[in-house]
Amino acid sequence: MAKPAAPSDLPPSGGDVRQDRGGRDRTQTSFIGTLMNRFAELLDRLVLTPSRNGKLTLLTDYFRGVEDPDRGLALAAITGDLTIAAVKPAMLRTLVMERMDPVLFGYSYDYVGDLAETVSLVWPQSPADIANHEPTLAEVVAKLQAASRSDGPKVLARLLDSASISARFAIIKLVTGGLRIGVSARLAKQALADLGKVDIAEIEELWHGLTPPYAGLFAWLEGKAEKPEKTALALFRPVMLSNPVGDGDLEKLDPADYAAEWKWDGIRVQAVSEGGIRRLYSRTGDDVSGAFPDLAEAMDFSGTLDGELLVGDPRQATGTFSDLQQRLNRKSVAPKIQQQYPAFMRCYDVLQIGDEDLRAHSFRERRGRLEAFVRMLEPSRFDLSPLVEFEGWQALEDLRRKPLHPVIEGVMLKRWDSPYLTGRPKGPWFKWKRDPHTVDVVLMYAQRGHGKRSSFYSDYTFGVWSGPEGSEELVPVGKAYFGFTDEELRQIDKYVRDNTVERFGPVRSVRADRRQGLVLEVAFEGLNRSTRHKSGVAMRFPRISRLRWDKPAAEADRIETLQALLDS
Repeated sequence: MAKPAAPSDLPPSGGDVRQDRGGRDRTQTSFIGTLMNRFAELLDRLVLTPSRNGKLTLLTDYFRGVEDPDRGLALAAITGDLTIAAVKPAMLRTLVMERMDPVLFGYSYDYVGDLAETVSLVWPQSPADIANHEPTLAEVVAKLQAASRSDGPKVLARLLDSASISARFAIIKLVTGGLRIGVSARLAKQALADLGKVDIAEIEELWHGLTPPYAGLFAWLEGKAEKPEKTALALFRPVMLSNPVGDGDLEKLDPADYAAEWKWDGIRVQAVSEGGIRRLYSRTGDDVSGAFPDLAEAMDFSGTLDGELLVGDPRQATGTFSDLQQRLNRKSVAPKIQQQYPAFMRCYDVLQIGDEDLRAHSFRERRGRLEAFVRMLEPSRFDLSPLVEFEGWQALEDLRRKPLHPVIEGVMLKRWDSPYLTGRPKGPWFKWKRDPHTVDVVLMYAQRGHGKRSSFYSDYTFGVWSGPEGSEELVPVGKAYFGFTDEELRQIDKYVRDNTVERFGPVRSVRADRRQGLVLEVAFEGLNRSTRHKSGVAMRFPRISRLRWDKPAAEADRIETLQALLDS
């Protein structure tokens, strides 16, 4: 193995570090050699392939060319259904710093910007280790899942000793649980659908009744076996999605053909109760029931509801998205949090009642059935999304611009005669969101990205001015990592490198004062009060909409601008 590059040997600033790693690795081990290296190659190429169709081709070719159980375990890793509990990222850091100078590791990690990438490069190894036996993906997973918390680090160390650089990279990605390859679970399922030439809806309806390594699923997709039976209860049903209202769309539509309802600022969920099994799914099919046991307990019905997850009491007040965030992304929620932020579902469609599938019925019919169904449910946990009466598109636009409730972010349009279709069909459903707010901010900190952005400073923290005139200071109000083109990314990256005043590992503090600073125009959906931030505010979905090279930093907005918006 080549020794870690000295600072003078490193590729030029802004170069692609992963391509450099992949290129060096291919000189010592063929990617065709082992199944582990084929998985590593898949991760590498997915990161470096920006297009959706390109990623689908890579996934489909991998699933077609790799045998069981490796392809099924790779699928589970990509969809987040592979659990390895014996090793944590902190253990990995300890292992590598036992084998090299901690300061050198710190410099290496700062340069590379990705933990798995760094460790795979610097891990000491002799060629004899690889020649002995390089493990397959199935062997790696079996050994890691069988390891206890106490012997997990030793098992991982032995695996890394026997793996090439590329295979080490893949192993580390597996144990840290964050692949960061730009592939969602749904995209992986779409690749399966392409492999078997079936509708993705068929796979999504089966998914929660399947377990890795999915041998039966692959056998069906390849025509070697019958379709797996839906033996599990309370399975997810693919959701129907809407299209944003574009220029000229409304001119082609008759208002009488559409119902309108408020678009609430929560998260889309599907509540499924069947045979005593109760599950709450996100729009992508993730089971989030554990974070909302209070709502799951109230699902004493047989059917499938579609709606918005919110907090509060629907009979009194609805909490903000910031309140909802207190409950999100948790495996369990303390009783105190449940009491402070009670969850409820605002229902706007019904897919099934008992054994009757209603998806082929019109929205008008489903709406009538839903109204009667919701009346039988616990009113503190379920209510009906109200329809919005309007006489024409202009009248609806006036309502959209000035909604009746601060948790409303726009309106939904649903064609009265539309069945419940999976995916995003053009025409039946539209979303017409409020126009985003914009504010001019100053760049304060920049952090390296991940994956193909690991060589660039692409995550930006920005602030606005606060304090009396003459002694103003910048206070952070948000962080964004998208909204700019590749060319603009290179421009900002160069600015960050040329104007760094302090370094904190992968983070750089950028020169930002009244005389000098980069002004960014940031668009966002809304604001929430926050006790965690010095500014007292937190932005909802911020993204960079424009680089204001023309604007002096002193002319960026003040905190009072955001506070006034929050008060309004």
